[in-house]
Amino acid sequence: MDETVNAGDIARLADVGRAAVSNWRRRFEDFPAPVGGTASSPLYLLRDVEAWLRRNGKPFRVSPAERLWTQLRTVDDLKLGEALANVETDAKTFEFLHARYLEAHSRLLNPTPPEIAELVVELTDGDTVIDPACGTGSLLMASKARNKIGQELDPTTAVIARRRLPHAQIITGDSLRHNGIDQKADAVVCDPPWHDRTWGHEELVGDARWTYGLPPRGEPELAWLQHCLSLTKPGGQVAVLLPSAAANRRPGKRIRGNLLRAGAIRAVITVQPGRDLWLLRNPVGKAPEQIALLEEPGPVEPNTRVIDLLDDDVDLSPSRHSRTDATAYLDRQDTFALPDLPELRERATPLTTIGDLVRNAPGTHVVVSPTGASYEIDPDRIDPDFLEGVLRAAFARTPTGSTRLDVRRTQVPSLPLDEQRRYGQAFAQLKALEEGLQEAADLVRLGYAGLLGGQIGPT
Repeated sequence: MDETVNAGDIARLADVGRAAVSNWRRRFEDFPAPVGGTASSPLYLLRDVEAWLRRNGKPFRVSPAERLWTQLRTVDDLKLGEALANVETDAKTFEFLHARYLEAHSRLLNPTPPEIAELVVELTDGDTVIDPACGTGSLLMASKARNKIGQELDPTTAVIARRRLPHAQIITGDSLRHNGIDQKADAVVCDPPWHDRTWGHEELVGDARWTYGLPPRGEPELAWLQHCLSLTKPGGQVAVLLPSAAANRRPGKRIRGNLLRAGAIRAVITVQPGRDLWLLRNPVGKAPEQIALLEEPGPVEPNTRVIDLLDDDVDLSPSRHSRTDATAYLDRQDTFALPDLPELRERATPLTTIGDLVRNAPGTHVVVSPTGASYEIDPDRIDPDFLEGVLRAAFARTPTGSTRLDVRRTQVPSLPLDEQRRYGQAFAQLKALEEGLQEAADLVRLGYAGLLGGQIGPT
């Protein structure tokens, strides 16, 4: 079986950035020729790539899990999910293969980003959690609930979810048309399909779940909201990820109004551009007078009166109801100060690379790069402030700010530890300056908004 790899796979095998692989393709005439894929994402024979890396003295390692993935990649793309569902391996390797599968089919599968999945489960709790559109099980995996139940329309995807969650109950079927979950949950989490005009409007006209109104044909997201509420116990929590347009589309205003009047909505939080997290509760007792509308994740504290939202639009968009904190501007305008710049001078020093620095000083102290990548080092061999500084400097050198820069190949001064610490102090000063400038920019925005909104006036 001819195992194939793409540029991303080659970058992982050689522990370099994708930019380095693109550079190899351009610079070396003997780099393997593509054997398939597309012009933008060509595929190469793994054996040819291995031979080329050895021939050019580039270290690499093909782990058993990576080898298994290259074998799976030989099947037709349309059957890749089925091949993954049926592969025989341990749980850790299966998770590795699942991550590669999501990466290969990210547009088709539209997985919930891990940081958003963590936020969703952080804002809900309970002994029993349900996900009625569970996909491959990412939200259920993130949950700490003891009893996990999911339903998934696609049979192959449901099998993958069962493999990842062997102790959960995963039901196969259309959750809106044929709900197979007969329990009530403490919490329901869901990242349902968006903009699905074939969700079952005609078949479900008289469905008992539409407590807050029949969802219009073009509002499947409001059908999912009510379905999720129907799966909870009284007082149960719901967290649903929806497109931002669901907060203000006119056809859905009556249902949004009814949800507000009943006290079902707790918060709407923008978690990504175009994506909001709706927090709801199966109403019990008196409806709250305020809900939280947040332009970014943070403490869920009520900040908007319900009565102010019950107008002709019932617009729950967090950005429309944001308020300028004019007092922050007034409090800080006289006290704001930036740190002094460090003394700058030219030095002629031998050079090394960031990759060599890190490889030669392994340890447990973690330094994080601007992209979030972490490096574990020995602080008695590399000054952490120095390493953080050269990482930030490497990214600052790229005009586009591209995160695909091959950072490990960036040349930096080769210095003894005491000199690194002096550099580290200078880097720390620059970082403080950068943070101060960002704070100043935020202050300017507050001033503009305060003047425009009338909360503050000119002197």
